[in-house]
Amino acid sequence: MTGLSVLAVDDVPPALDELCRLLRESPDVAEVAGAGDPLSALRMIQSGRFDAVFLDISMPGLDGLELASLLAKLSDPPAIVFVTAYEQHAVAAFGIGALDYLLKPVRTERLADALARINRVVPGARQAPEQTSPLPDAMAALPVESAGRTRYVRRGEVLFVEAHGDYVRLHATSGVHVVRMPISRLEEYWEPAGFIRVHRGFLVALDAVRELRSDSMGGLLAHTDLGDVPVSRRHARDLRERLLSAARSGRLDRSERRV
Repeated sequence: MTGLSVLAVDDVPPALDELCRLLRESPDVAEVAGAGDPLSALRMIQSGRFDAVFLDISMPGLDGLELASLLAKLSDPPAIVFVTAYEQHAVAAFGIGALDYLLKPVRTERLADALARINRVVPGARQAPEQTSPLPDAMAALPVESAGRTRYVRRGEVLFVEAHGDYVRLHATSGVHVVRMPISRLEEYWEPAGFIRVHRGFLVALDAVRELRSDSMGGLLAHTDLGDVPVSRRHARDLRERLLSAARSGRLDRSERRV
């Protein structure tokens, strides 16, 4: 098979559909896949091989620049092309090692130029290897914007997470930080690291739970050093079982967590 295998990543469905359409119409491209968020993109890259990734920059949670930085750490990274409506990120993009930087709306001529550059680096489609390189941890830290500054809050600082509409509040030893990301998305990222859903609006780090106690109405609370977290009846049994399992295996000491 000849031609490039390409992944397009954009959290805006119409923009993703249009980019995929343009890529499919190119004679240089053999296969096109689309991802609507960075987590899906990471999973797809982990399970397959792409010659190039076309990335939007402005995405909630993990933006395109951060995703590209992670991909650059792979032993055989795909070529990176940024596709964005904002030209001010170009310096940072090329600093990461991007092959090209396309402004929306993407013109067919500029897309052809980018694909020609990719072909000079990767001549034709590659065969999928037997093993893919393990991906770095995408969410060991979350960027928090405040007063024109970006602070990175490490996951190990966070004891519990509270939903607040399309945002989450990270209750951490360094304070309370607000991040634009649905709690369901953060649950996907952090569940493998020991965070568990205990309520429709709360996640808690298992090793942050000091004890379980009852509130004045007979409900269950998970007590942490930063306060009590409500536990719904639906999640109470699972939390108890997970805590028991973690205690038996010695995984309740926060000092031993990998962040």
